Amino acid sequence: MKKKKRTLKKAVDPISLSITLLIIASLVLFNVLPLVKVLIQSFTDAEGTYSFGGYIRAFQFKQNRDAMVHTLVSSVSAAAIATVIGFIFAYCACYIKMRAKKFFNVIAILPIISPPFSVSLSIILLFGNKGLITHTLLGMASNNIYGFGGLLFAQVFSFFPMAYLLLNGVLSTIDPSIEEAARDMGASRLKTFCKVTIPLSLPGIINAFLLVFIKCVADFGNPITIAGGYNTLATQVYYQAVGGYELQRCTALAMLLLVMTMVIYLLSQLVLEKRTFVTITGKATRERTMIEEKHITVPLTVICCVFAVIVGIIYIMIPVVSFIKLWGVNYSLTFDNYIQAWKIAKQALVDTLKLAVITTPVTGVIAMLMAFLIVRKKNPLSKFMEASGMVGMIIPGTILGYAYVLLFNQKPLYLTGTFLILIASCCSRYLPVGLQSGITSLRQIDPSIEESASDLGANSLQVFTKVTLPLIKSSFFGGLVYTFVRTMTSMSALIFLISARHKLLTISILDQVDRGKYGPASAMSTMLILVVYAAILILYQLLGLIGVNKKDIKLM
Repeated sequence: MKKKKRTLKKAVDPISLSITLLIIASLVLFNVLPLVKVLIQSFTDAEGTYSFGGYIRAFQFKQNRDAMVHTLVSSVSAAAIATVIGFIFAYCACYIKMRAKKFFNVIAILPIISPPFSVSLSIILLFGNKGLITHTLLGMASNNIYGFGGLLFAQVFSFFPMAYLLLNGVLSTIDPSIEEAARDMGASRLKTFCKVTIPLSLPGIINAFLLVFIKCVADFGNPITIAGGYNTLATQVYYQAVGGYELQRCTALAMLLLVMTMVIYLLSQLVLEKRTFVTITGKATRERTMIEEKHITVPLTVICCVFAVIVGIIYIMIPVVSFIKLWGVNYSLTFDNYIQAWKIAKQALVDTLKLAVITTPVTGVIAMLMAFLIVRKKNPLSKFMEASGMVGMIIPGTILGYAYVLLFNQKPLYLTGTFLILIASCCSRYLPVGLQSGITSLRQIDPSIEESASDLGANSLQVFTKVTLPLIKSSFFGGLVYTFVRTMTSMSALIFLISARHKLLTISILDQVDRGKYGPASAMSTMLILVVYAAILILYQLLGLIGVNKKDIKLM
């Protein structure tokens, strides 16, 4: 009799049911309906009738066709080059005996804590009309860095750290005994590399390429800063949306970008499902013997040093320029840029911090609650909850921001211009990382621990807060750090949603770049980087006090 009662209690747990329905309602409102709105609008003409006219006109418009070609060409090129560079760095980190490997991780974190257009800004400062290299050192009267070349340069150096982090994880888990067996059978280093290492890491290489490709396709910060007339789909959607172009054609173009990113994402997931390429145990049996032959280590060290120096120069340019009176004209030192930046961006910094501080715990708690409900409280809605929760990982920020404007710009859902819509946008975009991490962690924990708490009379909320959350604290706090950093540097979705009442630092920086005021823009960027880095250090220290290892926290 008791057993039946307990089973009945679990089946109709009101707390789990209430939280599940509330989360699903929120996901439908902020993740599903905006995309449905874009889809419906793309088939609705000015008279309110349904047709494919928007898609036909989107293809007929030459600038849109050019943007599609530009997006594919630049994204494939940047992803291929970034993956190759990332693989070289990862191979050196895992296989080659060399110094300063820890610097690779510094390189990897720089794009994360910087504004999304930092690399483009530095390239302009180095190679633009008043660039340090082109104008000051080479004496060139003018140099057009804007276009395909500048965009390719910017995207490669923005996203190759992502490829490095992914491939570093792949190569580090290959069992060294497999390669040593090939060597023992007489294979050379090169043959072992080509016949063993590359095939074992190939799914990881393909996945790295596809994920970088997605980032390049969805990239907004670099194209709008340095692409010039070389429009991509992300910037073309923005220009048509803010320029008051025909709504149906604009939404049709947005759907094309959305479909492109979804197809690439699904391909990457298919590749991930084949990740049986590593080892039998999933962990290297023993430590790998590092390669020490000079004819291998010297060229690879030189290659890594060259790219590391380029990255260092790119990112050091921003704080350097922030202290220069007038870049390209007057190189005297000054603090005027910081004074001007503080006057312009004081409110933007406060609003950005406020947004990050509110968004971070909300997103973290929702992600862990969803993971708990999906893994431990399975029901017919679990699959839908998981799929709709992952929307932010697939949808370009440009599309999400535009979709929010379309849906929340009229009653009864009028949220445009409010702070709530900014919070909702960031929660939607950065929820997937914490959710995915929480699901993975929970699937590795024996459910009998939580069942014991339930048997002792704890309800679902008590089990979650007292048992589950402490067990997955690394995933929870890792999601918090990730959300905070990403919210502080977010731009692509928020540029559609910002209003005169609220200002954000990344958008204020972009405004200064557009005006050619590189000194104040660099000062604001430096302020943002310092604030984010300081916040990360403080968070790491606090997490260390409660027993969370910072190595368990991933920022990508």
